[in-house]
Amino acid sequence: MKTLEAAAQWYVDLARGTEAMREAHRQWLHDDPRHAQAWGRVERLQAAFGQLDARVARPALQSSRAKRREVLKVLALLIGSSALLSIGARTDPWRKMMADYATGTGERLPVTLSDGSRIVLNTGTALNISFDENLRRVVLREGEVFIQTAPDPLARPFIVRTAFGDLRALGTRFLVRINPASARVSVLEHAVELRSPLPGSTPVRINAGQQLDFSSTVAGVPVPLAKGADAWRNNLLVVSDWRLGDVIAELSRYRAGHLGCDAGVAELRISGSFQLGDIDVVLDNLSAMLPIRLRRFTRFWAQVEAV
Repeated sequence: MKTLEAAAQWYVDLARGTEAMREAHRQWLHDDPRHAQAWGRVERLQAAFGQLDARVARPALQSSRAKRREVLKVLALLIGSSALLSIGARTDPWRKMMADYATGTGERLPVTLSDGSRIVLNTGTALNISFDENLRRVVLREGEVFIQTAPDPLARPFIVRTAFGDLRALGTRFLVRINPASARVSVLEHAVELRSPLPGSTPVRINAGQQLDFSSTVAGVPVPLAKGADAWRNNLLVVSDWRLGDVIAELSRYRAGHLGCDAGVAELRISGSFQLGDIDVVLDNLSAMLPIRLRRFTRFWAQVEAV
C-alpha cells in the first residue's frame, strides 16, 4: 500500500513538470522493482482513461491539505473498482476525502479561488471546484457555504451545482445550504438565479434580502431572508421565536455525536444569540433558561428533555 500511495504521490507531483522532479522520479523507479510495478499501474490507469482528469492532479495546488486530497483521489482510482467507488461515495467520510475542500463537525474553512472569489465552508461541508475556459462551477455535495464572487475577465458564468438544481450568481454574495431533501439559497447582495431540473420549469430570480427553498420536486418561491442567516460566519446562531426542537437540530450540526430533543419540550419557543464554539455551554445555558434538562449518556450522546 505504501508503494502504491507513493506512486499516486508521484503522479500529483509530476503535474508540476519540473526537470528536477522528473529526474527524482526516474531515480525512484530504479530504486526498487516494486516502484516500477506500482508506476505501471498508474500508466495502465492513464491508458484506460485516456488521460486522468486534470483536476485530479492540477499544477497549482493551493495547500498541503488540498494536495493530500489529490493524492488520495489517485490512490482510490489505483486500488478501487467502480463498485468500491460507488459504495464509498455514499458514505460521509468518503465524500469528504474525495472533495476538493471539506470541513468536519464544528469546523469552518475560508477558501480563495483562482478567480479571486471567496468561499467560506461551514460545519460538515464538502465541495468540488471545476473551472475551465468557459465556466466557473462549484459542486456543493453537502453542508453550507458563503460565496462572494469576483469579477471575471473572461466573463465566465459562476454556477453552484446542487443535487436539486443549479444556481447562477449575478454578481453577488450569497449562502447555499444542503438539507436532507432540499436546498436553500439566501441572497445577501445583488441576485442569484435558480435553474431547476424540473420539466417545464423556468429560471427563478432571488434578489438581495430573499431566500428560496427548492427540491427535486418543488422549485419554491422567494421569501424574506431569515434574520441571522449568515451569523454562523461570526460563530453565532441567531434565532427569533424558534421552536426548541429546531434550535437543538441546528446546534447538533456543530456537535459530534447524537444530540436530540424530546417531543415533550420541542414546541417551547426561544429567541437569542448563541456562541457556536462550545455547544455544551449553550445547552447548559438553555437548561438554566427553560424547564428542560440535558441528559448525557456519553460525551457523544445527549438528549434534551423536560425537567
